[in-house]
Amino acid sequence: MPEQLTDPRWFVLAGATLVLMALSASVLRRLPLTASLLYLAIGFAVGPAGAALIDVSPIDDAGLLELLTELAVIVSLFTAGLKLRDPLRAGRWHVPVRLAVASMTFTVGLIALTGVLWLGLPLGAAVLLGGVLAPTDPVLASDVQVSRPTDNEVLRFSLTGEAGLNDGSAFPFVMLGLGLLGMHELGAGGVRWLAIDVAWAVVGGLGIGAIAGTLIGRLVLYLRRTHREALGLDEFLGLGLIALSYGLAVGVATYGFLAVFAAGLAVRRIEFQATGAQPEDPQLVEAVHRATPDPLETATDPQRAPAYMASVLLEFNEQLERIGEIALVVLVGAMLATVPLSSQGVVFAALLFLVLRPVAVLAGLFRSRVPRLQKAYLAWFGIRGIGSLYYLMFALAHGDLPEPLATRLASIVLTVMALSIVVHGVSVTPLMGRYDRIRERRRKALHG
Repeated sequence: MPEQLTDPRWFVLAGATLVLMALSASVLRRLPLTASLLYLAIGFAVGPAGAALIDVSPIDDAGLLELLTELAVIVSLFTAGLKLRDPLRAGRWHVPVRLAVASMTFTVGLIALTGVLWLGLPLGAAVLLGGVLAPTDPVLASDVQVSRPTDNEVLRFSLTGEAGLNDGSAFPFVMLGLGLLGMHELGAGGVRWLAIDVAWAVVGGLGIGAIAGTLIGRLVLYLRRTHREALGLDEFLGLGLIALSYGLAVGVATYGFLAVFAAGLAVRRIEFQATGAQPEDPQLVEAVHRATPDPLETATDPQRAPAYMASVLLEFNEQLERIGEIALVVLVGAMLATVPLSSQGVVFAALLFLVLRPVAVLAGLFRSRVPRLQKAYLAWFGIRGIGSLYYLMFALAHGDLPEPLATRLASIVLTVMALSIVVHGVSVTPLMGRYDRIRERRRKALHG
């Protein structure tokens, strides 16, 4: 794989893809497809099945792919945290928390049951598959998530919060699957797994990220407001906060994914506390350096500085997120020719999308006040993507899986990912358009 990066044709491909997406971005928003679907097609065309510019294997290159997906996911999770402005005590968090905990646990159990009874997998491999495929994706689901911090619409807020939380809360199930396969210490009766992999790693990760985001955010604002220092290089601030919170969390055996998500929430929390729930001036929330004649004045203004810091970090990280999406979905498209794809994997993907995810969502939201329409959309948009690819690569790189089992799991996961990109990508524009029209009609009928 590294040698291929020196091929000049690869640079031509990368440049042409980036220019094409920049030129067609506005057109794609009106079509029943997403950019990820085009990336997937490009990857397949330049992979072993096509021009053979990229030859990457999920088995042989698991370590490299783990690193690439890890970087993409932590950037995306920090971005998701920056988008969610409501404090954790707000009622809107009730739905995403139930989806990320209860619904995801049900999804793992249903996938594991299907894996044992139908796919014939060992229990450990079936649980591992559940942990890999249960979390929804913060990278590929941007079209159904909040687009700005002031967007409090329940469906988009819930999908964004779910993706931010469950990309970390899926880790205990991945470790449980590896433990049942004899590749991770679970302790007598699973006590170590419950104490370390569940309780400590989850709570510790969230706590480290919240503390790091709060301390660094407040330090920067203090220096800017009081001393007019720490100005500029906000991109370095964002990357540094991501790396610091992630490194500290992983260093003490907690979940770095949850830490970077909590760090993003903490930065947005500082802005919320400074401007309030309903700021009179919208620029207090969405101030962007291009929108003001003097960015330095905004950055040091006592009232507007928190919103300015949060908005600049969000803008930069959204750009990084898109770059990571392009690179990894192209690689996924190329890898489709390196593993044996089967009709069984296609049927399993359909079962996951049409039965397992909906059942898990309904179970997780049992007796909730979520309207039926929103439950239906939450059930459908359980997009699988880069997070699932990371967990697969983690298991392949850190677990000593037999090659036949590793190949089979890779085949199932890549099939589910590819089909999710296609079916969710084709459906997102018409379905979300319909959803917005229904909401608008109901709003007009209510206010008459």
